[in-house]
Amino acid sequence: MFEVFRKGILDQAYTAEQACRLSGCTHHQLRYWDRVGLVSPSVQGSGGRPGVRRLYSFRDLVGLRVVRSLLDNGMSLQRVRRAWDYLRREASMDEHLAEVKLVTDGVTIFAVSSDDGELLDVLRQGQLSFFVAIKDIAAEVKEDVTRFELDRDEFLQMLRRVEEDVNEELRATGF
Repeated sequence: MFEVFRKGILDQAYTAEQACRLSGCTHHQLRYWDRVGLVSPSVQGSGGRPGVRRLYSFRDLVGLRVVRSLLDNGMSLQRVRRAWDYLRREASMDEHLAEVKLVTDGVTIFAVSSDDGELLDVLRQGQLSFFVAIKDIAAEVKEDVTRFELDRDEFLQMLRRVEEDVNEELRATGF
């Protein structure tokens, strides 16, 4: 039942008016972004012809919000265009766009892979970057130290037993 409902939402077409309301964009932004090829309606474009209704898909609405969010947070239009182009290419239909996580430092935009936590520089055509999870490293070091201490304690106990055995043999032989 949920799949049918979800599929219905994803298959719907939204007018420019509805797209404005649902994305928080203005009519001017929609027209401009369509004209410059940033986010164009994928169901039906106007082709620059007056009176032809532009129809947006659910994915287009997500794109409009992503673009608006990045622009509202100070990213330049050029960077946003490169990021959106990358996302359109890389987030194919088998990986739903909603699964992509973006991180920005105000200069570049990174996409975080939900599968393996890879960090990709979106503005450099997906160049692999990395982030360091200090908490995970600290946990690994703690495990290694605990293992080291256990190994050291076992080794010292073994040395003590060997020393005791040697001392016993020496006493038995009269040394």
